[in-house]
Amino acid sequence: MENLEQGNAEILVMGVGNILLGDEGVGVHAIEYMKDKSFPVKVELLDGGTGGFHLLSLVNEYKKMVLIDAACDGHSPGTVRIIKPKYSSDFPRTLTTHDIGLKDLIETASALEKLPEIYLVVISINTSQPVRLTLSDEIASALPNVYNAVVSSIYRFIKQKSDPR
Repeated sequence: MENLEQGNAEILVMGVGNILLGDEGVGVHAIEYMKDKSFPVKVELLDGGTGGFHLLSLVNEYKKMVLIDAACDGHSPGTVRIIKPKYSSDFPRTLTTHDIGLKDLIETASALEKLPEIYLVVISINTSQPVRLTLSDEIASALPNVYNAVVSSIYRFIKQKSDPR
């Protein structure tokens, strides 16, 4: 887990996934891709690895979070979508055990009434993944779209802040 803090951040941007399973680790690769990018507000970029309860205290520190993860959702590989989940069951299915840990983390934060407002950026991947540390070409080429989706999510937070309906 690597924390790429940008100081006094308003929003946590966390990528999760298992980098040993190639495309399944796209959330982690996205954080690395974005570390030199600019954002409309200060954000904290966090490589959340395979998730889990060790992230609970950090998640509790933020009121807003953009979560980046792979999904086996039937869409074409490389498709990037923004989801506004209300419940842990709104999260798409992933390949590895971080799916369970991440959902447990979200449910626990919700039960403690410490759940930040979340936008989920999902990248569709194939279900069969060979063991490798790199992304496939079609998923790697989606990283600019992931960055754009994260920025779009941040602008949605900004709009909500300025237009409290």
